[in-house]
Amino acid sequence: MEWIRHFTSLYDFIRPVLDVAILSFLLYKIYDLFVKTQAVQLVKGAGFLALVYGIALFFKLSTLQWLLTTLAPGLFIAIAIVFQPELRKIIIRLGQGDLFRPDNKPHIGQLEAVVTAAEILSQQKRGMLVVFPRRINIKNIIDTGTRINAEISSSLIVTVFEFDGPLHDGAMIIQGGRIIAAGCFLPLSEQQDIRKSFGTRHRASLGMTEQSDAVVLVVSEETGAISLAYDAKLYYDLSPIEVSRKLKELLDRGSRRGTVQTDLTVEVADLSEDKDVFAEQ
Repeated sequence: MEWIRHFTSLYDFIRPVLDVAILSFLLYKIYDLFVKTQAVQLVKGAGFLALVYGIALFFKLSTLQWLLTTLAPGLFIAIAIVFQPELRKIIIRLGQGDLFRPDNKPHIGQLEAVVTAAEILSQQKRGMLVVFPRRINIKNIIDTGTRINAEISSSLIVTVFEFDGPLHDGAMIIQGGRIIAAGCFLPLSEQQDIRKSFGTRHRASLGMTEQSDAVVLVVSEETGAISLAYDAKLYYDLSPIEVSRKLKELLDRGSRRGTVQTDLTVEVADLSEDKDVFAEQ
């Protein structure tokens, strides 16, 4: 019975720490989820209304309290309607996300093989669309294509995209250091302000990053420009060196995704004038 008392006293000491740690983890994941779905505006709006209501209570502004209390039900309905796309993305990510799935990023040599293939196809002006999943499961996308489960090689990637075969127009999925599937169908972007000259590949790359945290490598069939899409943004016309460096940073196991996003946005913004950033507004 003595060990039970020791265990109970130890648990009573650890319980507050465990309680705070779990709550902090959940709050962080909720914040991360909102940021990745571009729904942070919803949180800012709700925080502003809460602040106004708090001020009204503190200064006993009865008219403002009555107005906010009366409008509150309608505001919740309006928020659900206006932010319906963001709320839908949050629900999708909650259903697909696997927080404890191990990171199976490709090795540096394998990433170089993908970038080499992109450079070859860029010179030939052949389209290319490669998806690198990160934490969110995209099995529903993989199931739309043809399973390959092959080792990564620039020759195989060029072969798939170079000729007008049945897998040419779809997307290739690279996960766990292997080519999982090809000819996959991606969702098209819901953004309305995309450059009209962009074709289906660029719209599909944005659509994929709007519904998941994947990184998408795109080669334009019209111009040969190599681009990266992630976090609902398209970084257009990058050099192979820039693409290789950014892929390593984005897929690196130890990098913090929020920090990477900020750094890369600054880096792309500093590029030459012919390289644009198309971000979700």
